[in-house]
Amino acid sequence: MSNRVSVLLFGITREIVGSPALTLDLPQTGQVGDLLFHLKEQYPALNGLRSLLVAVNGEYAETDQALRPNDEIALIPPVSGG
Repeated sequence: MSNRVSVLLFGITREIVGSPALTLDLPQTGQVGDLLFHLKEQYPALNGLRSLLVAVNGEYAETDQALRPNDEIALIPPVSGG
């Protein structure tokens, strides 16, 4: 059984992936860290980011947080400005 999740991309992550959002199928036991590993394999330029925050359903998440079907994940890159 798969675990379909939506991934929203912002800033540089959107530029790297070339899309504002992705829909991915992860193993049923997938965690945030598994998702990041998969994305960094598929889009190696993501490895060059200094930091990358992840939110699941609007709340910041750690890499060991389990993902559930229909979760909405946001990748939040470093923000610069002044």
